[in-house]
Amino acid sequence: MSPRWNPNPDVRTGRHVVYNLHVHLVFVTKYRRKAFTDAMLTRTEEIMRDVCTDFEAELKQFNGEQDHVHLLVHYPPKVQLSKLVNSLKGVSSRRLRQEYDNHVRRYLWGGHFWSGSYFAGSCGGAPLTVVKQYIENQQRPTG
Repeated sequence: MSPRWNPNPDVRTGRHVVYNLHVHLVFVTKYRRKAFTDAMLTRTEEIMRDVCTDFEAELKQFNGEQDHVHLLVHYPPKVQLSKLVNSLKGVSSRRLRQEYDNHVRRYLWGGHFWSGSYFAGSCGGAPLTVVKQYIENQQRPTG
């Protein structure tokens, strides 16, 4: 590598790819019930960190409130985001119901923990206006 190269820890490489993919995920409890305690949020972070590791992804940031959680995940391009989300929600729901059964049953019923929907927003990198301008200014060959 060039001595001028300052490696960015967020830019990862694979055999045929260089990538820097981050996603902001938000999961809401079913019916927006205020089911989370501080201990449950701590345990949820541990569970979700393990699931991300299984997908070769990294949970960069995690936090939440009584009725929702926010995640910042750095993931490889081979991971289908919908499969990662399904695994994060499914595993965490199952484990939280096993470990905090009495507490969860007071707020949630019917075998559900998470709402069926979620928010996913791409983030990181240059703003869209900068990327658009960069693409516009490419030296297109004439003729």
